[in-house]
This record gives sequence, structure tokens and C-alpha cells, in this order.
Amino acid sequence: GMATRPLVGTRIVGGQAAAAGAWPWQVRLDINGALCGGSLINNQWILSAAHCFSVVVYLGETEINNSPNSVSRTVSRIIVHPNYNSDTHNNDVALLKMASSVTFTDYISPVCLAAQGSDFPGGTTAWVTGFGTLSSGGSAPSTLQEVSVPVVNNTQCNSSYSIITSNMICAGLTEGGKDSCQGDSGGPLVTKNGTTWIQAGVVSFGNKCALPNFPGVYARVSDCFWKSIQTDVSGSAELNLTVALGAEVYLICFFNLAETCRTFQRFC
Repeated sequence: GMATRPLVGTRIVGGQAAAAGAWPWQVRLDINGALCGGSLINNQWILSAAHCFSVVVYLGETEINNSPNSVSRTVSRIIVHPNYNSDTHNNDVALLKMASSVTFTDYISPVCLAAQGSDFPGGTTAWVTGFGTLSSGGSAPSTLQEVSVPVVNNTQCNSSYSIITSNMICAGLTEGGKDSCQGDSGGPLVTKNGTTWIQAGVVSFGNKCALPNFPGVYARVSDCFWKSIQTDVSGSAELNLTVALGAEVYLICFFNLAETCRTFQRFC
């Protein structure tokens, strides 16, 4: 049946192994042996799914436990979307703050987030990446997988699922065979705009994986964050943006003011 994608032992369906450094924003979340994904959005914050919880994250990996360019960080803070609904999967996004910042390298660098109102029409080529879970008892490391899937418009997607909202974006082949799957949850769905990779979605749920007429469903980054959230990250009613610096400014504007955010996100 329909399920979020955090636990079972499969990975990206119909894809291929990714080259080292091809997706430098990919993050692996270790949840007591189970896996989720995430994406690096600046030097201290990670975007993932609300149904994923993690205390340790790994960046710069191509193969689990066998990547010379990888670093790990503990998570000091998790902010789940205040309107996340675990029954309907709506707003399945969360932000994770690392206890210390990371240095950007060829293997560790942030992705750009889709701006408010971004349109990804049906047929747009997108890519999704992830590790899936470690095989039980297996010692061989998993290699990061990548797969290309076309965006499916929400009307068509909703005819299969009936619970698709404007906070979601779907991607997959009508005939099936290519999809994200369990263990990829929280990871990025990205599209290329010129030379810039833009994150459009966060791996959220599906009807099993890669079935015909059931595309993967993703939290829609541009709508989830920019629309109706009126709280700042400190929980207080108001916070003067001019006194906050660095990642905190980014996060506050992430939840409130798209334009401030885009200005701050200089690497885009």
C-alpha cells in the first residue's frame, strides 16, 4: 500500500551508480541502521523529510563506509514543518542543523532551492538520488544511485493517489520501472536550469515503488516553504532579521521571506 519511504531494504529503482562528486549536496541520514536521504542547502543546514529522524549525517559520500572525501556531523536541531500531516503525507519536510558547519569541496556543496512559484510542468526532466538501505548482514558498501524521471502533473498524479496537494510534486514513468524507493526518503529531486541544479522536491511516499501509473510523490520545495508558514525558527512571534547572521538568517527567511532568502543564498 501507500507508505512513506524510510525503512525497507531496497534502493533507487531502474537507476545507475553515480560518479563521485556528481551530486555533492546528497546527504545520508543514519537512523539506527535504517536510512534516509537529505540535501545540503548551506554550510550548516540540511533539508530532509519530516518522517525521517537522524542524529548523525554523512556528506561527500559515493559509497557508504568507503568514501575518502566524506565527513560526518551530529545533528543539533531538527525543525519539522509545523503543518506536517503524517496521515496524508502533506508538508513532509524538515530542516536539520548540524552541530558544526562543513567546508565546501568538490564532493560537498549545496543545492539551490526552487524559488516561490517555480513551475515544473509535466514532462520536465528531473533526477533523484539516494543510497537505499544497507543490506542486512552485507558488508559491501552501497553506492549512491541516480535515476532520471519526468515530472507528472498534479492532476494526473492525483487520479492515481487522490491525496495529492499543491504542496506535492510527482515524478515517474507511466509504464513504471524508474523511481525512488524505501531508504531514499528525504533525498532531493532536482532539475537543471542552465548550468544550475535546482531542488524541486523531497522524496516522500509512493504506492510501493516504480509501479505503472503510480509515480513517486515528493514534497514540493517551492510551495512547502514559501507559502503559509508564519513562525520563525526561534518560536517567538517576531525576530529582527538584521540582528541574525549566517545560517540563522537563511533559515528564518526560508520560513518567511523568499526574496531575503534568495539574496542570502549567494551560491545560486
